[in-house]
Amino acid sequence: MQKYITLVSFTEEGVKNLKNTCRRAKAFSEKVKKKGINIQQTFWTFGRYDIIHMFEAPNDEVAAAMSFTLGSLGNVRTETLRAFAIEEMTDIVADVHELQIDQGTLK
Repeated sequence: MQKYITLVSFTEEGVKNLKNTCRRAKAFSEKVKKKGINIQQTFWTFGRYDIIHMFEAPNDEVAAAMSFTLGSLGNVRTETLRAFAIEEMTDIVADVHELQIDQGTLK
């Protein structure tokens, strides 16, 4: 399973319906389980973003569908990021190093 973080901002409609935000989050989390998505954590924040979802999905296409669906409901706008655990990042850095050597650009 791949890891993702969705940064969520309330729309004007979402702010008007703020009293239902927890109920909507629970219902959405249950609904996306049918597509193999596991929303591991949801945090309400203040600042640039109003909510952060940390979740796992089988692939980018399923994660994108979740993000588009969430945004299409009208209460929020979303920005979803692919997240890499330390083990994945270790492999990525090794690949970068190997490609630099192949290109003769290692400094």
